[in-house]
Amino acid sequence: MTSAPPFRVWLIEDNALFRRTVGRIVEALPGIAAVEGFSSAEAALEKLVTGPAPGTVLVDVGLPGIDGIECIRRLKAHAPATQILVLTVFEDDEKIFRAVCAGASGYLLKSASMLEITEAVAEVRRGGSPMTPRVARRVLDMFSKLAPARNDYGLGPREREVLELYVKGLTNKE
Repeated sequence: MTSAPPFRVWLIEDNALFRRTVGRIVEALPGIAAVEGFSSAEAALEKLVTGPAPGTVLVDVGLPGIDGIECIRRLKAHAPATQILVLTVFEDDEKIFRAVCAGASGYLLKSASMLEITEAVAEVRRGGSPMTPRVARRVLDMFSKLAPARNDYGLGPREREVLELYVKGLTNKE
């Protein structure tokens, strides 16, 4: 079995202590070539123009200047293969929805343990979409609200039955 090639991880987080702590933990994961931290979306986007794209990015939503959601959008425009994990305190429906629509591959709350964060980095690299359980519940709730309502077009039960038989190819006689 061949292992995946080493990859680069970026952390875009304005809290320097949190950025360094997560960086040290992620750096210890097998297969990580480098971990680079940025205090702003602007700094990361500038680096993206001049250097190689990272394999995975962990980004906070509440960044000063360009916010994390716009950062996701821009990162995906320049590096579509890059997997982006949101790592934030925000768990409201709007931010979750906007982050996913912008291209986030996963969404973790900062209350996640360091083990959960490292597992999420590994999971997204394997093609998964890790989410904090509370966020996953909110996503499922959002999708259930988006489910299209069944339209009966004003047909009664017998009319629906006849239509279903007609769709199956039966004739009027049958």
